[in-house]
Amino acid sequence: MSYPRHVNEDSYTLLNLPGIESALARVEEELRIAVKADEPLLTKLSRHLIDAGGKRIRPSLAIASSQILEDKPVAPSREVILGGVAVELVHQGSLYHDDVMDGAKTRRNVKSVNEEWGNHEAILGGDYLLARASEIAAGLGAEVAGLLASTIAALCEGQIREVNSAYDITRTEDAYMSSISGKTGALLSASAKVGAIVSAYPEDVIKAVTTFGNLYGIAFQIVDDLLDVMASEKELGKPSGNDMLEGVYTLPVIRALKGTNGEVLKDLLSNPINSDKRDEALKLVRSDEAIVSTVETALSFTNDEIYLHYSRKSDQPL
Repeated sequence: MSYPRHVNEDSYTLLNLPGIESALARVEEELRIAVKADEPLLTKLSRHLIDAGGKRIRPSLAIASSQILEDKPVAPSREVILGGVAVELVHQGSLYHDDVMDGAKTRRNVKSVNEEWGNHEAILGGDYLLARASEIAAGLGAEVAGLLASTIAALCEGQIREVNSAYDITRTEDAYMSSISGKTGALLSASAKVGAIVSAYPEDVIKAVTTFGNLYGIAFQIVDDLLDVMASEKELGKPSGNDMLEGVYTLPVIRALKGTNGEVLKDLLSNPINSDKRDEALKLVRSDEAIVSTVETALSFTNDEIYLHYSRKSDQPL
């Protein structure tokens, strides 16, 4: 079978692909329908971050993967839209739980659910979002339901690896990659895969977009972790350097710990730090060559050689 290589000769990003704006408008509508509960407070809890906005990368990826065998973009089916909604709800639910674990006060420039209503309410809201995601996935078939269940399990495994490495200045790059592959990589991989599954694409196409989604997710998370040490609080929608405050040492920090100012940084990060020490640590990381090398690593996961290498491996994602 001959597969289309490009939409056309123009260059696109994920969020400005032809038809993506109208498709995402449908996603927004379905998200609000999905989280409507009989209990008004549960609806309010569940809609809090949805109403705060977001790029909707995960449903966008599901929609894009459903289009890859089309010569011209078409309106995605309702099944594709619901597949995107399901993975977005898993993402949203995981954020609720993450914010409880981290004691986060803000998310997307608004108060976090736990800060606004409390930890108990945030946990219940996160559970409800995961339940609604599972219900939607079940309606799309056994394969999608199984995919979402395994993805939630991978998220938990990735998170526990991160928890176990808290304040560990000896955390390795391999340990870091394993954690983000289980978290962001798994969810973006599922996002791409669900779009191909509900579009009834051939197995080789499903495998290819699954691999792409995983590699895209890893690159996405590396950039996100880089922004945590480089961007402002206004740009992030939450305090910069928050990962270091929580003892989560990401790729730029791991590399800076081995750099010129590594010994000073180790002294700072061996134990929990306050905001003043965080700011000092941020200056050390920002001045290190680790920033440039981290950008290069993120880009490497998007090049053809990396893609071909992993797509020739087993069906298991990276």
